[in-house]
Amino acid sequence: GLPSQAFEYIRYNGGIESERDYPYKDREEKCHFKPSLVAATVTGVVNFTQGAEDDIAVALANIGPVSIGIHSTKSFATYKKGIYQGKLCSKNPRKINHAVLIVGYDQTASGEKYWIGKNSWGTNWGMNGYFWIRRGHNACGLATCASYPVV
Repeated sequence: GLPSQAFEYIRYNGGIESERDYPYKDREEKCHFKPSLVAATVTGVVNFTQGAEDDIAVALANIGPVSIGIHSTKSFATYKKGIYQGKLCSKNPRKINHAVLIVGYDQTASGEKYWIGKNSWGTNWGMNGYFWIRRGHNACGLATCASYPVV
């Protein structure tokens, strides 16, 4: 699902445990949530208007990282460095298939704007787990399903 759905689940579930208390396991199993171990709660979710990249930049500067959904393709999976242009991916909301975290933005000396993203595929992917993606063009639908939790 989308990050916003995960935030809503945490909100209605009464919180989420820490990674230490409920570590990730790469397998499907029954939920073992313990309300007595809640480490964080969510009081609301902010969803961005589709395509509102400027609003994402404002939130980054004033709130913090923003969760986004993107259309991940083979070229994204094999990304190594530089600004990912996203020429082979879609902006169609139905194609969104991967969630990442936007943690910042910048531009090159020549003025090419990009977002700084953090992926969940480990430090051997991209630039130590991070990537740059073209800013201002809704590359790979990054401004299609963007949100952050209110904690």
